[in-house]
Amino acid sequence: MDANARLPRIGVLANEDSWYFQDLQRAAIGKAQVQRLEFSALQSRIGGRESISADAVLSDNFDAVIVRSMPPGSLEQVVFRMDALAGLERQGVLIINPPKSMELAIDKYLSLSKLSAAGYRVPQTHVCQTWQDAMDAFEELGPSVVVKPIFGGEGRGIMRVEDADLAHRVFKTLQQMDQIIYLQKFVPHPGYDLRVLVLGEMTWGMRRTSADSWRTNLSRGASASAESIPDEVAQVALDAVKTLDLSIAGLDFLPDGVGGWYLLEANAVPGWKGLAKACDVDIAAKLIDYVIARVTS
Repeated sequence: MDANARLPRIGVLANEDSWYFQDLQRAAIGKAQVQRLEFSALQSRIGGRESISADAVLSDNFDAVIVRSMPPGSLEQVVFRMDALAGLERQGVLIINPPKSMELAIDKYLSLSKLSAAGYRVPQTHVCQTWQDAMDAFEELGPSVVVKPIFGGEGRGIMRVEDADLAHRVFKTLQQMDQIIYLQKFVPHPGYDLRVLVLGEMTWGMRRTSADSWRTNLSRGASASAESIPDEVAQVALDAVKTLDLSIAGLDFLPDGVGGWYLLEANAVPGWKGLAKACDVDIAAKLIDYVIARVTS
């Protein structure tokens, strides 16, 4: 057997043109074998020991699988994909992040509910199904609210609503589309927020600044710079990740203007391209080392 065959084998669920897969592949040279996998290729054979594959039987060919994409799909597709990853986990394959934890984190309502119940400070949020209930919530939380999709990231589908007539039209449209209506009280902020990336017990901080928008997503033109993490924020980030049982996560914090912070949400498939550059740290190498340590311990 050649030396390369003895290296840990890591699958990465990622898009074909994924920069993150390429970054992980680079970081793994000499440390691990890394191969891209497609969510759409996941399949299972049941009868005897369950066989879960994506071109090849995964439990026989991989020690770990890193989830780097969450492609859209029907409810059945999403449920099956998470079920298949849970099956791999039962067969001893390390999944980053664990499927049950990802299910929790990608659901903004469920994750925020759990974080709030655990005592973390989150914005006032109302989740409902009818435009009438949403208008009542708008009257209570307004005069400015942020409307978000329960699933989604990078600022997609988020809008700020400050006018009752516009709110009426937005909420009615969402109900007609059979969408859940998720609205949060708008928290004024000084043009920036803090993204904290947590990997195991390690943390890195990045300030995301937007001069002309209340949204600070890098994908929407915000700038990034390294930021020291206040001790209390770092502790909340580490504790929140444990609450959600995540191995790696990006947590968004918003200053309240009087020295405190709100925890907005936790991202279970966090990007690190901007943060790695801003903080001058090789996150891909850190993640590969973390996975190798887990599978060889």
